[in-house]
Amino acid sequence: MGSFEDSQRLHLLESYRRNFTAGEVIFRQDEPATSVFVLQEGHVRLVKRVRLVERNLVVLGPGDLFGETALLGPREGCPSTAVTLTECAVLCFEAARFDSLVTSHSELALRLMRQLVRRLREAEDQVENMLIRDKQSRVVNALVKAGKLQGGQDTQSVRVKMTPVELSSRVGLDVDTVKRAVHELRKGDYLKVYDDQLVISDMDALQKLFELIGMKEDLQRA
Repeated sequence: MGSFEDSQRLHLLESYRRNFTAGEVIFRQDEPATSVFVLQEGHVRLVKRVRLVERNLVVLGPGDLFGETALLGPREGCPSTAVTLTECAVLCFEAARFDSLVTSHSELALRLMRQLVRRLREAEDQVENMLIRDKQSRVVNALVKAGKLQGGQDTQSVRVKMTPVELSSRVGLDVDTVKRAVHELRKGDYLKVYDDQLVISDMDALQKLFELIGMKEDLQRA
């Protein structure tokens, strides 16, 4: 946890560390929110069920905070389900203890604020994508935004660290649909895939593809 003193960090690891195997549920949607978690190792997926449909919200990596709803009070329910994608190590704090840590460590409070701002931005991007009807266009739009966040502009090639599951959570589509869209982009030489990383060959070309698909969709509506 970043800038904590070594002794403090060791105490936290010894006192609050919990290990999970892949596929375990850390907490379930609508259960009482009692703990805040800091992911140390591995990846966790947040999933929200709406009626009978489950949607991936986000995939978390080392350093990410989750379960922050517990800070709102004991009557709050978990807004989503947290499931481990890999073997994971997390720090698990009761809400009162985490509140005390935030109060006494300004860098932790700043990290929490930055993460909540990032989550808000991702939620806004998801809403924007939901308004796009064409599935391929959703995927392209998400990749363009991710590429720009990595500093890619114009004709620059840019590497984006993102798995199909993570991309699925951003665009609100199932993983198989996303994989088919990625395959089509690879065939068109817009994208290359290396393990858990996607390489956008040409940001300008991908942006133009998004605009072209949008124009085609507008013409079909007319």
